[in-house]
Amino acid sequence: MSSSDPLLADMKACETRTVGGVQVDVFRAGTGRVKRMIYPPGFRWSTHLKPIIGSELCQHAHVGFIARGELHVKFADGHVEEFAAPQAFAVSPGHDGWVVGNEPAVLIEFDFEGQTAEKFGIPC
Repeated sequence: MSSSDPLLADMKACETRTVGGVQVDVFRAGTGRVKRMIYPPGFRWSTHLKPIIGSELCQHAHVGFIARGELHVKFADGHVEEFAAPQAFAVSPGHDGWVVGNEPAVLIEFDFEGQTAEKFGIPC
């Protein structure tokens, strides 16, 4: 994706892929990763990624900063958290999530692949 908007512009030294309509740019830093995630308007985890991932809910922990847009996250117990730019976030595994509004949600995440919850001390 080429853009004059720095939040959407191509990133140097990153692995880029698209999964379920989400652009994922990954920069590896030692045992961790810095990721830019661009979720398009209309995206919902249970609609776009559940068929690919195969689990009922997203089982990853997410830690980072929402730089643009709005994202809501619903947990198995029905609790909903709302994140709107600019805002830091930490989301436990076991959730659905969706973009709110007509602009993409741009998130900067920090993770340790399958060990993110443990490394950040996030309850599972």
